[in-house]
Amino acid sequence: MAPPQLGAPGAVLMGLAGQALVGFLAGRLLWVLLRPAFTTAITVRENWRGREVVTAAGIVVPLAALVVEAGRAVAGAGGAGDAGGLTGVRALVLLAAVGFGLLGAVDDLLGHGDARGFRGHVASLLRGRLTTGGMKLVGGAAVALVVVAPVAGQSIGRLLADGALVAMAANLGNLLDRRPGRVIKVAGVTFVALALATGAAHALGGVAVVVGAALALLLDDLHERLMLGDAGANVLGAVLGLGVVVSCAPRTRLVVLAVVAALNLSSEVVSFSRVIDAVPPLRFLDRTGRLP
Repeated sequence: MAPPQLGAPGAVLMGLAGQALVGFLAGRLLWVLLRPAFTTAITVRENWRGREVVTAAGIVVPLAALVVEAGRAVAGAGGAGDAGGLTGVRALVLLAAVGFGLLGAVDDLLGHGDARGFRGHVASLLRGRLTTGGMKLVGGAAVALVVVAPVAGQSIGRLLADGALVAMAANLGNLLDRRPGRVIKVAGVTFVALALATGAAHALGGVAVVVGAALALLLDDLHERLMLGDAGANVLGAVLGLGVVVSCAPRTRLVVLAVVAALNLSSEVVSFSRVIDAVPPLRFLDRTGRLP
């Protein structure tokens, strides 16, 4: 793959903000149109307060990305946009979003919560029972390997490391989705930091669309009118992980992999919510915009 095109920080952010806005508008429109479909019993769950809230609303995020890329393809074919439409990194981002979104939606809607966490799903698999969470684990690993393969080239070590980064970033997104708006806020901050650190506007365009689509659901998430569910949280994590893969040098990716792996492992013994509540700046950011 060609190296990412770099640009001045201001120009990079402006360009990516425009693509995020397109994703935001697509996500908002889709949610307005699809909201009536989320009134059935299968899409309603109790949130952390015990309130009944629509779940799996995050499926709007990959759908919005799909709509945007379809629009770009039509514009490209008509000579009004990039020739060829969906190519290169954007195709990988879309595949990651749709793949993880589908797996997450199945777990959101059909999972019974009888096996939770990495250890729980692996234990069930060893007993000969594949849970929806286990299916998401196996399927997510497969999707991760597919989307990083063009970047890894002929290096099996790089393929496995980059695939692990995407898969564990997806799971980290799920682990952060424990309070209203949290994972969307973290995704937004992470994306801006990644864009500023790398200046890779071309490589991060598709990621900007996905983050923008998620931001379209932020207010409803904060006001507890919906939950992203795995259908959205896993998508955000995976796509940001892929953003690191396509915009950072191999050594940097290994450092990020180590951090993401450590956070995944620590979640088995430490509550992220307790840590956030114990740190005043994090607590302030986490609670901003939420219902009292």
